Amino acid sequence: MQIKPYLLMLMSSIVIAGCSQEQKAPVTQLNTTPKVMQPFRYHKLIEVAPGEYYDILSWGRGATDTGAFAILHSDSIAREYVTTTGDLDGKIVDVYNSDMDVDGNPEILIQTAGKDTTNYTKIYAFEYGSDNKANKRDFPRLTSSQRDGYRGGDNFYISEGKFIREFPIYDGNTATAKPTGAKRKLEYSLRGNEFTVNQLSKDSVKVSDTPVKQETVKKTTTTKKATKKKKRRRR
Repeated sequence: MQIKPYLLMLMSSIVIAGCSQEQKAPVTQLNTTPKVMQPFRYHKLIEVAPGEYYDILSWGRGATDTGAFAILHSDSIAREYVTTTGDLDGKIVDVYNSDMDVDGNPEILIQTAGKDTTNYTKIYAFEYGSDNKANKRDFPRLTSSQRDGYRGGDNFYISEGKFIREFPIYDGNTATAKPTGAKRKLEYSLRGNEFTVNQLSKDSVKVSDTPVKQETVKKTTTTKKATKKKKRRRR
């Protein structure tokens, strides 16, 4: 029987395979995270429903504090594709999706941050109707009372279908102002295609840049006129 030669061949092949595995170089895992290629700077994909997607991008060459944005709406079920573009002030920080008025029409909110020392941040808001067209919604600016002690540092997020904005309160509106430790919290919603604002926090600090002028109260002196009594003549 010629079994031994076959056993020797099998054992030698196993030894050779083991040696080849020991000498095999370690595999380096490559980073497969897709990078945004120039001239694009930002990209975020939002899926609002099965087969319905929104790709939000920013792009531009040269200056980084300005550019343009594009919202690519893909409805693969209806086979409809809509593009919304516009000029961009600042860099995109994040993009949010909501349905604040609970009408079934998604809203896309683009947050940017720029060098504007008055507003610091800007929101580009769009609501998509049943016709898949983008309807721009004007995001309200801070009022004078809401701006009191505002120095940026905004934090936006979605909570229970509402758009929430938080930022720290400073002891003034100048560059030398310091944080007080308090925060202002605002809640944004949509009603009749317009934004409504509700302040959720109660400010514990009243900020004022100008010292309160103390009014000087002038004392008024009253002078009494002396009246002479007439003497009666005796008869």
